[in-house]
Amino acid sequence: MTPAELLCDACGRIRDGVRGAVDSLTADQLAYRVDERANSIAWLVWHLTRVQDDHVAAAAGTEQIWTAQGWVERFGLPFDPAAIGYGHDSDEVAAVRVESPQLLSSYHDAVAEQTLRWVGGLADADLDRVVDESWDPPVTLGVRLVSVICDDLEHLGQAEFVRGIVQRRIVQGR
Repeated sequence: MTPAELLCDACGRIRDGVRGAVDSLTADQLAYRVDERANSIAWLVWHLTRVQDDHVAAAAGTEQIWTAQGWVERFGLPFDPAAIGYGHDSDEVAAVRVESPQLLSSYHDAVAEQTLRWVGGLADADLDRVVDESWDPPVTLGVRLVSVICDDLEHLGQAEFVRGIVQRRIVQGR
C-alpha cells in the first residue's frame, strides 16, 4: 500500500462514518445538544467537512467545494463564507441547523470525492512539500493531511457519540 492509498483509505472511512452518523435523523435530532455549550451532530459534521474542504483546497491550490459548488448558499448559514467553525461560540454552534441529513452527507461526499481524486494522485515525495511555514517546524503536506484526518475522526467520533444519546432518548421516549 502506498502512502496515497493509505490516506485515501482513511478519508473513505471518514466519508462512510459521516453517512452513518447522520443517516435517518431529523433536523431536531441533528441539532440536539447535550447541554447549551455542547456541539450538535450538524455542527460537528459541518465543521469536520469544512476543515477538510479548507485545508485540502489550500494544499491543492484549488477553490473550496463550499464556494465552488454553491454549498454555502444551500446551507444558508449566518457566517462569512470562509468560516470553518474554528473558535465558534455556543450561539454559532446553535446556528448550524440543517433540514435533512442528506445536505450534510452530500456536502461531505463532494469534499471527499475531491480529496480522494487529489490525494490519490500524490507521489510519495509530494508529502514532504512544506505547506505552512508559520509553524516550527514547518508543516509538510503529509503532516497536514494526517492532521485533517485526525481532526475529522475526532469530530466524527463525537457526532457518533451524540447520535447514540439521541437514539437512547428516542427509545426512552424523551
